[in-house]
Amino acid sequence: MRVSRLFAALLVVPLLAATAACGDDSASASPFGGCSSLGGAAAPNDLPDLSLPCFTGDASVSLRSLKGPAVINMWASWCGPCRAELPVMQKLSDSGKVTVIGVDTGDTRENGADFASGKGVTMPTLFDADQALLHKLDRINLPTTVFLDANGKSSVHNLPLDADTLAEQVDKLLGVKVTL
Repeated sequence: MRVSRLFAALLVVPLLAATAACGDDSASASPFGGCSSLGGAAAPNDLPDLSLPCFTGDASVSLRSLKGPAVINMWASWCGPCRAELPVMQKLSDSGKVTVIGVDTGDTRENGADFASGKGVTMPTLFDADQALLHKLDRINLPTTVFLDANGKSSVHNLPLDADTLAEQVDKLLGVKVTL
């Protein structure tokens, strides 16, 4: 399976860090805020008990191990509204205020890579060809965004988010002020 070289190059560092979440605590420069910020002693979150593979590798990340505040954005190359929303999610990731994780959903790696590279995506991204997370959340449409607060409580949003609405939701649901 061919993955766009540009996209693979853009995601190597963030996704290797996500891979570190699966057991290597030496990844202190992780865009996840370090391996220790992904799980551990904190109360478990209420996300589905599901592990998804990193986009560019075979290692998996357990969603239950993620700590908030975080935003998990499910997208696909074939999703029209995702085309406008994904760059906004990347801006949120670039702000460094919350952890932002993309999940390429119901897609092929090649199509996802081509689409994301064209949108300048560098945030950590997981791969969910079977739409397992979407189904476990009882959703059918993309884009779908999950907001995970610092206490592990999640809220699901099913409409495309523009910059202003995303900033409002991050403030309201996560208690973090951002300007996008």
